[in-house]
Amino acid sequence: MDVTYRTPAGIEAESMRIIGEELAMLGLAIPAEREAVVKRVIHTTADFDYAASLRFTEGAVQRAVAAFQAGASIVTDTNMAKAGVSKAALAKLGGQVLCFMADPEVAAAAKARGDTRAVVCMEKAAQEHPGAVLAVGNAPTALLKLCELMEAGLRPALVVGAPVGFVNVVESKERIFEACERYGVPCVAAMGRKGGSNVAAAICNALLYTALDAVDPARRGEKLT
Repeated sequence: MDVTYRTPAGIEAESMRIIGEELAMLGLAIPAEREAVVKRVIHTTADFDYAASLRFTEGAVQRAVAAFQAGASIVTDTNMAKAGVSKAALAKLGGQVLCFMADPEVAAAAKARGDTRAVVCMEKAAQEHPGAVLAVGNAPTALLKLCELMEAGLRPALVVGAPVGFVNVVESKERIFEACERYGVPCVAAMGRKGGSNVAAAICNALLYTALDAVDPARRGEKLT
């Protein structure tokens, strides 16, 4: 068996070529400014449904890229999403990735109130990092809380809405997308039931690489050294 592609950069580049080819075969034309995000999510999941289910508010990519270039940080709702974000790319731009799910104060507050940790995490993010990118890959309750917080005045740099599952998942994504449009907050959401921490991280990484002009994996090596 001939294994042609052996390096990480070579494997990624060939994967992206295949994804582009198969999107064309399916008759799916992705707008240029959204292509890096859509392809990276498909690369992460091998699921072409995301070509249709990923929704973007107007100018979301450009505004998110500008926020990262200005040093915006990321707050996630899971440590898995936090682990998946490129720390090197984010550090190069002056940001950091945070998750408060394991914070003892968050756990205590959630237990005392009979609420989810994800809700308290978003409250903490709003208080301590109001201009951050808020990436939700697991908890619909986090998105519903963000709707409330935006109604009260929160304006994050970007909301990534990508919970996965069956309860409140579809509804929470629809609500957050509508809220972001209403309040002028950039949003990228994986509509429907599909999503996950890996999808949230993939969206963030695509935007980070775009901000660094390093979508091409060969070029990324130069940019991150």
